Amino acid sequence: MFEITLQETRVYQEAKEEGRQEGLKQALEEIRELGIQQGRELAKLELIPRFLAYGISIEEVASLLHLTIEQVEQLRLATEQESSIST
Repeated sequence: MFEITLQETRVYQEAKEEGRQEGLKQALEEIRELGIQQGRELAKLELIPRFLAYGISIEEVASLLHLTIEQVEQLRLATEQESSIST
């Protein structure tokens, strides 16, 4: 009688577009959250040398920034190496 497929119906097309829009929203939200997280990590990396320069101990820096002592120590060493290479 009517030769129309499900994919050709308006309801199907609207549902498909709605799903696509929802998927895009979710992807954008995930990208935004990832960007925020990366920004926080970069801020921590920039703060470590500053805190240490003010005389704050490695243990205190780790506690303040919610990092391990090993992470702070690794960044301290990397920063020192960069400084010695730059000068």
